[in-house]
Amino acid sequence: MSKRGLLICFDAFGTLFTPKRPVHQQYAEVARAVGLQNIRDADVERTFKDAFKQEASQHPNFGKAKGMNSEQWWTNIITNTFLPIVGKDTQLPRDLVPKLLHRFWSDEGYVLVPGVRQFFEQLREYFDQDPRRRREVLVGVITNSDDRVPDTLTALGLRVGPLRYGGRPSSEGAETRTDDINFTIMSYDVGHEKPAREIFVAAEQTASADAGESLDDWRKIYVGDEYKKDVLGATNAGWNAVLVGPRDERSE
Repeated sequence: MSKRGLLICFDAFGTLFTPKRPVHQQYAEVARAVGLQNIRDADVERTFKDAFKQEASQHPNFGKAKGMNSEQWWTNIITNTFLPIVGKDTQLPRDLVPKLLHRFWSDEGYVLVPGVRQFFEQLREYFDQDPRRRREVLVGVITNSDDRVPDTLTALGLRVGPLRYGGRPSSEGAETRTDDINFTIMSYDVGHEKPAREIFVAAEQTASADAGESLDDWRKIYVGDEYKKDVLGATNAGWNAVLVGPRDERSE
């Protein structure tokens, strides 16, 4: 039986966008700019990894189960990145946390992966040629991330619809939409991270509600840059998977 529609979803970090420079270098740059002294990139690289690992262990999935939001979660990481360097009794500059939160919530810290902008421009042209095609193609994002992703993608120039897991689909007809990305599925909302099957099921449920029909006979494709989380996760959920980017973890 031929597939009557296409659901294509993308990973976010590393697939659609990536840091302009290594994260620890940007952290160190901002810290020096707000007045912290003797901040070395190598020290920040080490303490950032420790802080991230600690926060992810103590508050999995960005602290959702404990009622934390992404701002609180990342504030803890920023604080615990710099206090081991400057001393735990040192008062961090007041604008350090806000500046870093803003940077990694926008296009200050990230850039689209090469080819992404061109892909969505071509997709817009495809839909513009016949708006009815929007009824047969849905585009989403499935990401192990917090709720910053839609804002980041918007800041990078993509048109991101407001629909996320648990939300109400738009009543606007498919032919009149202009979204590049119809919906965003974040582990923060779902409560499960890739490669768990549940996060892909959440995407199917959200897309089905948006389309107003079952997607049982639709083709489902997931595009990501990590073999274990993206390829294995998608295929185990019954999707087709595409691995992109320089990192290939199949040998691990």
